[in-house]
Amino acid sequence: MSALAVLADAFADGSLPAIIAVLVAVEGGILWLIWRTRGVGIAPRALIGSLVSGACLMLAVRAALIDAPWQHVATWLLLSLVAHLADLALRWSRYP
Repeated sequence: MSALAVLADAFADGSLPAIIAVLVAVEGGILWLIWRTRGVGIAPRALIGSLVSGACLMLAVRAALIDAPWQHVATWLLLSLVAHLADLALRWSRYP
């Protein structure tokens, strides 16, 4: 089976976006571990909104690919929006 066929199958059954969502969680864990053990990098509070928003978008794509009810897609999109807005609120500077 060719690489393109494997990729097409991974899209068709929704496994690729799910794998990407898991990788986002792994990335967050690794970044947290580096921050916690070495004291360098980006603080988890500054990352969580972006990571959650991205993972929710991947799960919305997965839901759409597997023909889940539209409510499932909308729920993942709404959760992504909430995470994004929370991230903006945390980053918003009150001073110029």
